[in-house]
Amino acid sequence: MPLRIHPDIASLNPYVPGKPIEELQRELGLARVIKLASNENPIGPSPKALAALAGGHYSLHRYPDGGAFRLRQALAERCKLTLDHVILGNGSDEILGLLARTFLAPGDEAVMADQTFVIYKMEVTAAHGKAVIVPLVDWTHDLDGMAKAITPKTRLVFLCNPNNPTGTMVAADAVARFMSQIPEDVIVVFDEAYLEYVRDAHFPDSLQYVTQGRNAIVLRTFSKIYGLAGLRIGYGLTTPEITTCLNRVRPPFNANTLAQQAALAALGDDEHVAKSRAINAAGMEQLESGLQALGFTTIPSQANFIYFNVKRDGRGVFDALLREGVIVRHIEGTMLRVTIGRQDENHAFLGALKKVLQS
Repeated sequence: MPLRIHPDIASLNPYVPGKPIEELQRELGLARVIKLASNENPIGPSPKALAALAGGHYSLHRYPDGGAFRLRQALAERCKLTLDHVILGNGSDEILGLLARTFLAPGDEAVMADQTFVIYKMEVTAAHGKAVIVPLVDWTHDLDGMAKAITPKTRLVFLCNPNNPTGTMVAADAVARFMSQIPEDVIVVFDEAYLEYVRDAHFPDSLQYVTQGRNAIVLRTFSKIYGLAGLRIGYGLTTPEITTCLNRVRPPFNANTLAQQAALAALGDDEHVAKSRAINAAGMEQLESGLQALGFTTIPSQANFIYFNVKRDGRGVFDALLREGVIVRHIEGTMLRVTIGRQDENHAFLGALKKVLQS
């Protein structure tokens, strides 16, 4: 029987995640595979989070706390907000979908960059809105261009900072100028999934716009530096008015019990975060110097990955690296994104890349 599908949904391509290690081992019969494709923490979760998971199975026959009181309270206290400022998601991705479903009517517009997190456009299109795309400038968000792209139909503006996949950052002064141009009824979405990796002191304090009562939401996640990607838990910090609206469409038990418990424990492990930051900084220097030695210019990154031009068919290099047991991310054309791994993983990647280039 033929299917009737909305044209907006028919126009979408399914999201393709990074290739799983087990799948590549099965396909190619490889004993060791290194995955540097999905910007995961190479040292894994906090020991405190693992301990919380070990004891969490006793309550799995019960539904989760639908309001996630303890975790939301801890996040509110850490960010100097109230409980009503915090909303949880099944990954911060889910909150993107809630925003699109809540605030976009068919034909409404959402402004975003052309090379940024692909889920923005997917969620906007799925909500039958129109994605207004603004090109990057020097691999960085063009905030002036994005402000000029706003029309009376604009409801949402997405700002990924640091940006995925480029790793670039927009500074506080540029964001302040940008926010001064945003109409009061437009919601600005600050996606800060990589916040904890930022080293630049000029990174903006986006929470100030929430405390000022502006229509803004700051998205953060436990998937990256906290190493809980497999549990799918993220959060949004915004005004109580916006959380009230989002809660009207939020599934009642969207943050599972184990995710809540592990995230709460991870939030209290500053030592693990500091260790992860240090490993990332050392790995960033290792990969930048290694790629430069191979003749590549890297885009300065404030995240836990590097975006670079491989100067040839990127898909071909990606496929050749797979055969060497190294999974990276081919974004488009000649561009590859590689996650910062442990020292031995970074060394293996550079060796595999050199071999591929020579062959």
